[in-house]
Amino acid sequence: MEQTELVTLLAISICAFICPIASAAIPKKLIPETVFLLIAGMIVGPHVLGIAQIGDAITLLSDLGLGFLFLLAGYEINPKEITGKGGRNAFFTWLVTFGIAVAIIIFIPSFHSNEFGWLAVVIALTTTAFGTLVPILKERNLMQTNIGKLILEYGTWGEICPILAIAFILSTRSTWVTVLVLVVFAAIAIAMAVIPANIRQKSEAFVKLMSDHAETNAQLTVRAVMILLIGLVALSAIFDLDIVLGAFAAGFALRFILPAGNNSLEHKLNGIGYGFFIPLFFIVSGAKIDPSAVGEHPLILILFIVMLLLIRGMPIFVSLSIRQDTKNLDTRSRATVAIYCTTALPLIVAVTNVAVGAGAMTTDTASLLVAAGGITVLIMPLLASLTLYAIDKNSSPTSKKQN
Repeated sequence: MEQTELVTLLAISICAFICPIASAAIPKKLIPETVFLLIAGMIVGPHVLGIAQIGDAITLLSDLGLGFLFLLAGYEINPKEITGKGGRNAFFTWLVTFGIAVAIIIFIPSFHSNEFGWLAVVIALTTTAFGTLVPILKERNLMQTNIGKLILEYGTWGEICPILAIAFILSTRSTWVTVLVLVVFAAIAIAMAVIPANIRQKSEAFVKLMSDHAETNAQLTVRAVMILLIGLVALSAIFDLDIVLGAFAAGFALRFILPAGNNSLEHKLNGIGYGFFIPLFFIVSGAKIDPSAVGEHPLILILFIVMLLLIRGMPIFVSLSIRQDTKNLDTRSRATVAIYCTTALPLIVAVTNVAVGAGAMTTDTASLLVAAGGITVLIMPLLASLTLYAIDKNSSPTSKKQN
């Protein structure tokens, strides 16, 4: 077993090294590295070459990769921005998206075998892969633009709401027990943010200790973040919640502790996350895709992608068209935000894992949904890039700088 796991890890490491090179070889990086990672995982995985076998050890590393992805995504979010007027509009838009998804999916038997199954598909259709979008937006220098801020508003609620929906809708517990569990989890998560923040503000000796050992072999700041991440992920697992919730909460907590940021720490976390754990997660996700299942049901795959555009993308476009602060945006800018927010993957992996584990969804359907999510990572940023290119081409030099 150890030999198999090491061979698998070697194959994953080689793929992780080659994929960014392949992405960089394409002009303007039109195809994100994530797409290459998914394809590489599918090729070396058990359904094609069979080099990579996903056992317990690799699954644990993949879970840590998912944790790092959502930790870094949560860290990018300013709570004031998502709770303001724009954030409230984004939240209401997600509720509309969820209602539309329920109205449609309940009548399509191909996506479910029981109530639990079709609700899993509904949640998958309402997600935005904000954690996946963050590095793409950074690569394209969009994070601080108006378009980037709107993507953050809608994308954040497209990540948080499905996470909570997984906890409520896909839980086998009664509603009041789920509420109680979430309240206790939230209380502990808040304590893990507030206590270190207070210590940091009131204890100069502690701040000096952390600072003095931040760049030594002790790497105390990194180790503290690992306690925060693994602690909340472990807590979510103990409470039978999806680990994504724990990782996202860790990102929020870290931002609360370090409201002004910490460039040195961020550089190290990016190195650990994007250097090893996050690409491993995407490769393992790709390894779970069964190409034969996808090949046998291509119409369902296409249908799911089209539904993502209609169910998730269209309400966002309409919302941007009627909001007082965004209705004057040109059509291409609104379309760019909507298309980016239709990108979906990590939560699709999470929700299908829950549904398959509960026997409410077949592995073939799960493969189709994960494959569709992977395809959105390819085509949605590509389509959004084309719309942005059209905006730049038809705008003045001043407008180009703003966008």
